Amino acid sequence: WSAKTIAVVTGANRGIGFEIARQLALHGLTVILTARDIAVGEEAARVLREGGLKVVFHQLDIVDHESIDSFCAWVKEKYGGIDVLINNAGISYNTGSDNSVEFAEKVIKTNYVGTKNMTKAAIPLMRPSAEGARVVLVSSRLGRLNGRRNRIGDVALRQQLQDVESLSEDLIDTTMNKFLEQVKDGSWISGGWPQNNTDYSLSKLAVNAYARLTARILSEKPEGERIYINCCCPGWVKTAMTGWAGLTSPEEGADTPAWLALLPNQSISGKFFAER
Repeated sequence: WSAKTIAVVTGANRGIGFEIARQLALHGLTVILTARDIAVGEEAARVLREGGLKVVFHQLDIVDHESIDSFCAWVKEKYGGIDVLINNAGISYNTGSDNSVEFAEKVIKTNYVGTKNMTKAAIPLMRPSAEGARVVLVSSRLGRLNGRRNRIGDVALRQQLQDVESLSEDLIDTTMNKFLEQVKDGSWISGGWPQNNTDYSLSKLAVNAYARLTARILSEKPEGERIYINCCCPGWVKTAMTGWAGLTSPEEGADTPAWLALLPNQSISGKFFAER
C-alpha cells in the first residue's frame, strides 16, 4: 500500500467514517473522503490534510444514482480506478431502547440499497493487483441471522438467507420489501422481525447477506483480478448516531474496517468481523 493506493470512504465527514479515512491515510494511502454535504466534507478533508495526510474530498450521496455515477466518472478520470472501498455511510433513527419504524423506508434505502448500489458501481473501477482489491461494508452485530434475541422468526426464511449457494439479490430485496409492506399496514410487530432496532437491524442483515452473495460472485474472478469483500461491526461507538451513548471511541470503531482493508495476503471473503 502506498500513496498510489486509492481508497474511498463513504460517509466520512465525522465519526467512524472520518476516523477510518484518517487511519488509512496514516498508512500512506491516498484517501477520497466523501460526504453528502459539500461544506462539512471539505472541512473534514482539510483537517486531515493539515495533519500532513493525502486526503481529497468529493461529494457523494449513496441514495442518489446520479451522485454515484458522477462520483465514479470523476474517480475514473482522475485516478483511473480504486483499490479500496469502505462503505461506511449509514443512518439510524433509534437510540437506547427506542424502536420506532417511522423512518424504516429511509433506513433500508440508505443502509442496504445505497450500500449495494455504491458497491456495484465501484466494482468495475477496482484495479487488478497481486494483493486483490478490497471492499469493506461497515455493518452491525444487530444484523446477525442467528442472534439469540434479535433475529428473523421465520426459520425457513432464515435458512434461505443463510444458504450462500442459493442466496440471491432478489431474495434479499423481497425480504426487505415484505418488511416495509408490513410497516405500512402495521402488521410488522407480529411479523417475526428482530425486536431491537428493527429497521436498522434488518438493513444490516441485508448488508451482511449481500456481502456473502457478492463474495460468491467475485470468487469466480481470475488470479490477479481478485476482489475481496467483507463486512464488520465497529461496536457501539460514541458518535452522533448513538447519541454519544456508545461504549467505544471512534478510533476503536474504525480499527477493524481499516485493518480489513489493509490486511496482507488477504484471501478471506464474504465473512463478518468484529474486533479484528
